[in-house]
Amino acid sequence: MPFKTILAIIQSAEDAESVSDCAGALAARFEGHLIGLHAEAPPIPYTSTIGFPDAEFLQASTEVNEERSQKIGAVFRERTAHAGVTAEWRSLESFSGDSAHSGIATARSCDLVVAAQGGADGASPDVDALLYEAGRPILVTPRDGPALATFRRIIVAWNGSREAARATFDALPFILDAESTEILVIDPPDSPESVEPGVDIAAALERHGASVTVHTEASGGLATDDVIRKRISETGADLLVLGAYSHSWLKQLLFGGVTRTVLHSMPVTAFLSR
Repeated sequence: MPFKTILAIIQSAEDAESVSDCAGALAARFEGHLIGLHAEAPPIPYTSTIGFPDAEFLQASTEVNEERSQKIGAVFRERTAHAGVTAEWRSLESFSGDSAHSGIATARSCDLVVAAQGGADGASPDVDALLYEAGRPILVTPRDGPALATFRRIIVAWNGSREAARATFDALPFILDAESTEILVIDPPDSPESVEPGVDIAAALERHGASVTVHTEASGGLATDDVIRKRISETGADLLVLGAYSHSWLKQLLFGGVTRTVLHSMPVTAFLSR
């Protein structure tokens, strides 16, 4: 099923161009409708020395928020105007000021959400909230790489989990158009079953017409995310498909994990579902 309604979550001016370009190109490719969304936090009320709200500060803060939202909206409109798609802009106000939180309700009515990878400045959208609450797949554009809309070589990180299955089939429109898709299995468990890990999902994708191979990799003591990075470099893959938080979210928060690496530092575009 093609992605006919695409939501671009834009948190700041820093990610406005890359997210808009990616989402616009996707909407054009799938002849879909594009929604751009940005949220601002309401001004925090300060009191003056005599105990009354500081009206001047509130007014100045409101004007700054409105100006920032208008600038980001202008970037979205400019970058998507040349894509030849129907597009709309939604400027919201929410307590958190996080565009991802504010976009959850909108995301639930979309086929795909596009958001930027986390940055060191803390101005990135809370993609975790979208993964847990929206129920929709999310395409995460890399901070230090090109924001692609067409992918030639795809790696599916396969661990046999429900989340991995969901992500794989959600990504089918990309997988069918790719030159090749690799099912990457890291440290498969010893099993008496006759079917090797990854073979069944590869066969299912091939029945759809995809070009699929299975690759098994031993971690050799490396972290899973490092093994994936290494394989991406070796194959020249430009999209990683991943079932998000197939292990405990708390464990990944405390000790790190593949999902958190993808959200903050994976060098290629990532497609996540949960």
